[in-house]
Amino acid sequence: MSVVLERQTDATTKFRIIDSDIHPALSSPRDLDPFLSARWRQHIAEYGKLTRKPYAERGTYPRFMPNTARRDAWPPGGKPPGSDLAFMRAQLLDRYDIEIGILEPLFGASEVRNPDLAAALCSAVNDWQMAALVSQEPRLRASIQVPIEDPVAAVAEIERCVANRAYAQIQMTSRSTEPIGRRRYWPIFEAAERHGLPIGMHVGGDSGHAPTAAGWPSFYIEDHHGLVHAMQCQATSLILEGVFERFPGLKVILIEGGFAWAPSLAWRLDAQFAKMRSEVPHLKMKPSEYMKRNLWFSTQPMEEPENPEDLRRILDWIGWDRIVFATDYPHWDFDDPETAFPCKLSAGERRMIFRENALGIYRL
Repeated sequence: MSVVLERQTDATTKFRIIDSDIHPALSSPRDLDPFLSARWRQHIAEYGKLTRKPYAERGTYPRFMPNTARRDAWPPGGKPPGSDLAFMRAQLLDRYDIEIGILEPLFGASEVRNPDLAAALCSAVNDWQMAALVSQEPRLRASIQVPIEDPVAAVAEIERCVANRAYAQIQMTSRSTEPIGRRRYWPIFEAAERHGLPIGMHVGGDSGHAPTAAGWPSFYIEDHHGLVHAMQCQATSLILEGVFERFPGLKVILIEGGFAWAPSLAWRLDAQFAKMRSEVPHLKMKPSEYMKRNLWFSTQPMEEPENPEDLRRILDWIGWDRIVFATDYPHWDFDDPETAFPCKLSAGERRMIFRENALGIYRL
């Protein structure tokens, strides 16, 4: 049975929420023009943006439904879902008493093959977030987009943005050209730890490889479920490559990748570690211990077992302090904070998940 949260109108008692996953959208690709140099505007007009996708001028395969959006998320003026700030305020921020919302742009800026263009696009997206959204709405916080396949440029972008505390995290994707724990990515993690910024690893991205280990899927449902597999692989890579041993203060939030898989992954890795730890002597703890120290999980997509108490058992194992709430607005699998949890939560558990955990992780 779903639990309905009591919504209070008194500002001193209302249930406050920090939403870790809000997806803004551009009204038009030209919205980024003011934040790009003339060189890159001309380049895009003449050559386009060569990405790692298998097709030059279309979205992900299998084809997403329009903008992956809720049917009611299209603003009255006809703009794309997530592009109208006034409509976002009414439909999300005001409706659910969102105290702070973390923006997670999914524009593919880091997926462009030209490394200099990727860096320019990430900078443009970062500046656009500030100008179009954060400066207009004090409840919103931005994510630092980085060209993850060019760690030197990624660190430079972090250093450019970090002084502005309206950036709450560094955003990366779960699909990269190599497992994300490889040492060439370590400068990004070093910068994140040094500046006290968490990594928000959001599912998706285009690596140029098939999205599943078995190849290209036939159906959208396969592709959508495959996002979870990518997140498990990246968590495994971060642990076994020694990222969390080298950067013990690093915080990684796995966003929109589910969480029910965490206990079974930990059990299997611990069992393999007991037999083959000589292969990874750089690890000083069991894999499960790194998971419980360095990883957090977002609630969306909410796990919905037939027996709601099974969900409670999973959360007990992960730890109630390791979960942050996410709506995924305005996407079609949006989680309503009033009905998201199929199991009952105590007042303390609700405070941790809906607000307190995020306050301890993000730079807010």
